[in-house]
Amino acid sequence: MTSEFEGRVAIVTGAGAGLGRSHALALAEAGARVVVNDIAGPDGAAGEAALSVVREIEALGGEAVAEPADVSRFAEVEAMAERVVARWGRIDILVNNAGILRDRSFAKMEMTDFDAVVAVHLTGSANCCRAVWETMRRQGYGRIVLTTSCSGLYGNFGQANYAAAKTGMIGLMTTLQQEGEKHGIRVNCLSPLATTGMTEGLFAAGDAALLTPEAVSPAVVYMASQEAPEKTIIGAGAGAYTVVHVVETAGVYLPPGARTPADFSAAFAQMSDLSTARSFATGFDQGGGFIEAVNRERVATA
Repeated sequence: MTSEFEGRVAIVTGAGAGLGRSHALALAEAGARVVVNDIAGPDGAAGEAALSVVREIEALGGEAVAEPADVSRFAEVEAMAERVVARWGRIDILVNNAGILRDRSFAKMEMTDFDAVVAVHLTGSANCCRAVWETMRRQGYGRIVLTTSCSGLYGNFGQANYAAAKTGMIGLMTTLQQEGEKHGIRVNCLSPLATTGMTEGLFAAGDAALLTPEAVSPAVVYMASQEAPEKTIIGAGAGAYTVVHVVETAGVYLPPGARTPADFSAAFAQMSDLSTARSFATGFDQGGGFIEAVNRERVATA
């Protein structure tokens, strides 16, 4: 590992166990100072889980501090960020990992469970990003990792709340990247698959042995590095790493008299042709793609 992480300060949320613990240890091993965030203990101070991770890092010769904060409460996150800056003078890396599950089929799900999951995953990530944003802008440097999920990308039965929150990470990433780019801030998404307390019992024993949190964390270290990509979704599991692309086909133009369901059905294969797919830099670029489709039709029928 190079020395590029020496002097860097990283906050990892939900770092008391599972993936968060693994990310915190990996960043510490890379040379970063690590803020191990987890929910507070009964007395409002750092809980034993976070303190245990701090001790692990210190045993490796690293530097870490436990910081209690409920990510769904902006005031707590903001206070945490202020304490970190007061302690170490900067915040270079934010890994948004904190999460909860309230799994149920949508027909049986209480909306309070929907709200709770969105509050921790999506609003909690936005809270943390906002709390460090001005510090990163002022420094002219920042690396932010948001955690999406295969549930958000592809869906999983019983996880409408979790999937909605995780898909929201992608929109948050794309917009924050646009706003942070000129300030040296790079924002990316991780889509991890690992055996943790949240996924215990879901995998066959042989697969579970491969799907360790430690096999995911190298992707986080990469996204936290100077060489990080931007606006990228990296899938990680069992030591395999992928890039997920959001693309749109070139599409077809349907004239005003040919926009019935039958017309859509007839054109759907061409409309869906992935050989024409491309990605857009901004949401407004999609409009340009629509106009291109109209102009292609005009040229073809001229």
